[in-house]
Amino acid sequence: MPISTPSNDATPRTLAAAGLPRRVRKALEHALGLVSVELDTSLGTMLKEFEQELFRLADLARSPGVESGYMQTLRTLRMNRADLIPRFMLELEAGVAGIRSARSTDDSPAASTPVQFHNLSLVEDEVMDEGAVLREVATRQESRAALPLHLLGQRFGVLAGSPAFDAERIPLGPRALCRAMRDASQTLQVPYEARLLLYRIFDRQVMSGYARILEKLDDAMDAEGVLPGLTFVPVRARATPQGEQAAAAAGAPGSAARVEAGHGGATPAGAEASRDGGDAAADAPSDASANGQAGAGARPAPAPAAGRPGKRSPSSQSRPHTAWMGEAWDGPDDGADEQASLATLQKLMAGRRALIGKLRPRQSGGPRDELSTRDVFSALGALQAQPPAAAGNSRSLQDVKQTLLAQARQQHGKGATLSQRDNDTFELLSMLYGQIEEEVRADAPAAALIRRLQLPLLRVALQDRAFFVRGQHPARRLLNTVAESAARWLDKDDYDPQMLLPLQQAVTHVVENYDGDDAVFDASNTKLETHLQEQVRKAELLERRHVEAARGKEKLEVAKVRATETLDAIVGDRRLAKFVRALLHQAWADVLTLTLLRQGEGSDEWRRQMEATQKIVLACCSDDAVVDPALTAHVAKALGQVGYHADEAGVIAQRLTQRVPEGQDDPASRTELAVKLKARARLGEDPAKARRPKLPPRTPEEQARYEQLRVMPFGTWIEFVVNQQGDFVRRRLSWFSPVTDNALFVNQRGQRIGEHSLDSLGRMIAAGQARIVTAERGRLVDRAWQAAVSALRSFAGRGEEPALLEPK
Repeated sequence: MPISTPSNDATPRTLAAAGLPRRVRKALEHALGLVSVELDTSLGTMLKEFEQELFRLADLARSPGVESGYMQTLRTLRMNRADLIPRFMLELEAGVAGIRSARSTDDSPAASTPVQFHNLSLVEDEVMDEGAVLREVATRQESRAALPLHLLGQRFGVLAGSPAFDAERIPLGPRALCRAMRDASQTLQVPYEARLLLYRIFDRQVMSGYARILEKLDDAMDAEGVLPGLTFVPVRARATPQGEQAAAAAGAPGSAARVEAGHGGATPAGAEASRDGGDAAADAPSDASANGQAGAGARPAPAPAAGRPGKRSPSSQSRPHTAWMGEAWDGPDDGADEQASLATLQKLMAGRRALIGKLRPRQSGGPRDELSTRDVFSALGALQAQPPAAAGNSRSLQDVKQTLLAQARQQHGKGATLSQRDNDTFELLSMLYGQIEEEVRADAPAAALIRRLQLPLLRVALQDRAFFVRGQHPARRLLNTVAESAARWLDKDDYDPQMLLPLQQAVTHVVENYDGDDAVFDASNTKLETHLQEQVRKAELLERRHVEAARGKEKLEVAKVRATETLDAIVGDRRLAKFVRALLHQAWADVLTLTLLRQGEGSDEWRRQMEATQKIVLACCSDDAVVDPALTAHVAKALGQVGYHADEAGVIAQRLTQRVPEGQDDPASRTELAVKLKARARLGEDPAKARRPKLPPRTPEEQARYEQLRVMPFGTWIEFVVNQQGDFVRRRLSWFSPVTDNALFVNQRGQRIGEHSLDSLGRMIAAGQARIVTAERGRLVDRAWQAAVSALRSFAGRGEEPALLEPK
């Protein structure tokens, strides 16, 4: 979708003139007011930085002419800067006001605006560059805030009385903000290069906090009663008694997720979103209930489900994982449950000690001195300061513990022991590292860096045990970034060798400088994330190109289907020779498909081809039809445009424009032409797809997984099992077509890996050959910690313990 769209004079420019129902207008005014307040300060900061940057560039200019140009731009900016923010807000209000009257016509490839080749004109490079810069800004925000945008799309769909909005059409979405900025920047009357500079500052100052604004906007819409409690819940398979399974199957066959809002009931995924009688959507027409369905080619909205408002409901944790490897995690960091989590962890460790005490006889080794935490912390610091070879980076934490006790014995002349709390810290970190090692490849370049981090991490955990339960702890974030760079789910092509040096520098900085101050980890994370963000931007750009190519293939498929339907409708019940029918559905169908792609269904060229098709059918059905040389020439020319040679096109045109009696038909020439057509690849034909065997009907479980996939947000990561040993790779579901069911997958670097149909993917998930990665298991360290806690619960015999120990 282009950033700039033609204006529509019939579209209202203000909410007051929109004629919306009272509740809908109130909700939209609230949403617009919230966004306006949130953006006002950052827009002012943007203008100040823009002015300072222009002055700096003028000061650095090497020629008087360039300096004069910057100073003139600066003067123009100061004269007009007061107009930018009001114009920006007016453009946003116009987008919100037109939520019902300015429906997008780009809901499906078949309904896309036709390209008119007869009135093509050149476009200025600067126009294209501005659009590309703003598209990149919007695309990046769409990827990073996929879930809030999906939820807003559902809510705005209800307010508009239409199917759910995709991210490109949300009135206050990233595309809308970029369009508003482009239009508002014209009021500054600054040159093209200055506008590009403004867009970059806009991205840095305004859009950097956009994800937070979206979350507030979702909360505001929820408070206004627009699908209250809306959230996204993928289905998790769980064992149930046969009676419950039968009841579930009878109640909601094949449903993979549910949509609930307020006190409403459940409906199948992708069908409709029920609404409270008192919400703002009460004024929307009844057809708005289908807002769970995405238009063809549009980005589908996820199946929402209601969750009662709470601090951390399980449903909020079960959303799909969409972040790139190493990308900053924006999950909640709720400290309210931290003490409860640590208390639960202490109970589990006590249960483990009790069980081990029963199985292991007591050993009396004489009196022992208990080392203080400060002494242990200092001793570990001495080990950390040693060179890598001497510091024991290749040793386990148990080896480190024995080394500390041996050193204490030498210093004090008698045995030493750790306090119970410090001993538990050693055990917990050792268990965490054991699970991490199960998740990483030993031959990965960054595997040694994980071991090198163990001494600083042990000192962190001794000083602050919240390291184990706080997902946003800076030390935990660094460990996760380093561990993910060596994860087993990475293929050899997924890892970028250029990231090894920044990883080594980050770990070295921690090892050399950490002595109790977590700011050392923050500094390493900040520097490392700069490199990671650059890798993410490259991956997103590459992924976007592949998605655009896939959408082009989808448009071709839609055009082929439409051409076939049109051809069948014109032929109807008329009796045509088998060979003529084959020519129509192969050669002439390609002509119709290409015409639809280039000109569109409402063009004059399409109408001419429809008339030609009708004449062809009549000529092939009627015995006394007069041969029309003009029709024959038209058909031959059209076939030449889809790649037929002049000789072949002429023969086919003659066959299609006159009826040949069966007795006069030359079997040899017909056979020769049939062989040539069979050997010829059709327009957009996929030989691999044609060779796929027809699969049996889906089982209920496969159908449930198929329905679940159709409401997955783009960017969801899926793990594929690659061998009988259970090894797997992680692939990103970048895009799928609701029309063709084709799903595009890329790797961690944004490189295209291949395609799967949603049908085959659903069967793979049902068979255990693939699995959807959820947010709480998206990060490697979180997965390892959950596995360690599960092991602790099994020791304590508390397998059903509530998940208090998941990182916040």
